Formats: sequence, C-alpha cells, structure tokens
Amino acid sequence: MEAALVAGQLVPGDVEIAGGKVARVGLASPHGRGLAVPGFLDLQVNGFAGVELAGADADGYRRAGQALLATGVTSYLPTVITAPEEELVAALRSVPAETTGARVLGAHLEGPFLSPRRLGAHPPSARRDPDPALLERLLAAGPVRLVTIAPELPGAHELIRALLERQVVVSLGHSDARAAEAQAAFDLGVHSVTHLFNAMRPFHHRDPGIAGAALARGDVVVQVVVDGVHLAPETAAIAWRAAQGRLALVTDHTTVPGGRTAEGVLAGSGVTMIEAVRNLLALGASLEEAVTAATAMPARVLGEREAGRLDVGLPADVVVLTDELEIARVLVAGDDRVS
Repeated sequence: MEAALVAGQLVPGDVEIAGGKVARVGLASPHGRGLAVPGFLDLQVNGFAGVELAGADADGYRRAGQALLATGVTSYLPTVITAPEEELVAALRSVPAETTGARVLGAHLEGPFLSPRRLGAHPPSARRDPDPALLERLLAAGPVRLVTIAPELPGAHELIRALLERQVVVSLGHSDARAAEAQAAFDLGVHSVTHLFNAMRPFHHRDPGIAGAALARGDVVVQVVVDGVHLAPETAAIAWRAAQGRLALVTDHTTVPGGRTAEGVLAGSGVTMIEAVRNLLALGASLEEAVTAATAMPARVLGEREAGRLDVGLPADVVVLTDELEIARVLVAGDDRVS
C-alpha cells in the first residue's frame, strides 16, 4: 500500500496484518499501490442485492452481506421500517448473530414511533404513539441497536430514557418536532439525527426544527444520504460544512425500484457507500473527511470502539482503494473477501 488512513490521518507506507488484526502501519513499501482505509459502516440498509432485509432468512442475509462487501461495507445495521407488530417481531427475530458477509452489528428500528405528518413511505396504519410495553416486546425480539423516534410525540421522552438506559442508541427522525422539542431530546442524551432534512419539519428562519437544532450543536452526529436525490447538492454541502467532523454517511439502500413508491414518495436510495464517499468528495470534502464520514462517524453514533477504525490492535476490516477510488480489495478480520 502507498498509505493508510489511521485515526483520520494519512500515514505513508504499508499495513501489516497478523492474527486478524492490524499489527503495524507505516511500513516501507517502495512499490506499494493503493490506499488502505477502514471498512465502511452503514447505519441504514433496508435491502441490498434484491434482498429485502425485513423479510430475509439466513440465506438472504448471506447474499446481501456478500454484495455489501463488494461496495466496501464491512459492517452494517439492517433497517426495519414501520410495520405491524407481528411483522416487526418476525423481522427482528431473523437478524443473524453471525453471517459470512458484512458484519451485522444489530438492527436499526426505524419506527413505528414516528410523526403521522412525516411518515414518508412508512405505512400510516402501522404507526404508533410511544408505547413502553410495545417497545419492550420489540427489544426482546431481536438485537435492536438503534431506534429512530419522533421526540415530540406524547410519551417519547419516557421511551428515550428507557432506550438510553438499555444502551440502545436513539436517533431523531420522521418528526415534525420544533427546534425546542429537538433540543429537549438532545439534552436527554440523544446525539444523532436520521437522514437529515428528509422526513422532518423544514428549516425555517424562526423555527429551524430538528435540522437547524442539530446543525447548531457540536455534540450531534447528523446522518445524511448523499445520493443526489435525497438532498440538493447545495443542501448536502450546507450539511457537510455546518457539521464538519460530525457528519455520517448512510445509504438508506433499498430494493424499491428507483427508490420511490408508486406515488413518487422517497423510499430509500440505490446509492452505495463508495459512491456516497465520491459524492461527498465532489462537494468539497477532503479524502480523509469523506472516508471518515463512512467509517468513524457512523461508528461514533453506535459507540463502536473497533468498527470504522484502522489502527494497531484493531480487527483488520480494511478496504483498499485505487487512485480512482475504486475498490481493489476488501478484508474482514484480515481475510480477503473481495479482490
């Protein structure tokens, strides 16, 4: 390798891997080619390679996980959107503890505790106001790692506190919250926003809503879909500049054709993480910033100490990029999975 991205900084030289972990960095490599970066981490994957993860079995997770590896994603959260309770429980029970593809770090439960005014493609009939008993049943069904919730709903603060006490990450989204309501949730300990600007109260100069409240704070990571569709380039650039150092790329990848419902409502995207990295670069981010947005920042949302980082002693989940930012190799725990 010519260089490696270590703790957000480019370090010239090669990387040595031993026992599935990074042993040394900065090794002499006079003829090395390529840039070693941490494996990408995606917080929001609804479906991939034709597999809808909410209804996937073990083979479906295997196929989706293998296809994700080819895009540089070595760990991710399968995302389950608003649905009737029995479907949510079945989907969460199907999340595998282990798989041969990209690592599954737990599930992202995007709903059902969302605003009826900001549902997007989520089915209105399955939306629920915060319900502690329902939440407990969902948490018992599977490895919920992240929950998106509308903080202005009655009882939302009770659920937020319960989730944080269980060390489940909370993100604000699909919400009509005013800025003050968002600030109250952030003060409770919420430090993330789901697909910034999408499915939330629009920014207004006297009430900037969740988006403005999040961008104005230094302790909130904003998740952004940079696919050229979810946000205008100018909007994405504003988000990157305002939240520099705390912007996490997500793909919101889906199997829905064109990423829209029959009514034309956004229902996810078809962008891959490596494409999102290139798109962020095109907006003016540096290579280090763009890769960090796909690695260390989503890891920060989850409180992950090992995923999304490349450093001595950490698992060797590594993506090797060419000078053209094409994926040349993908390693998981030091094993070549894509080359």
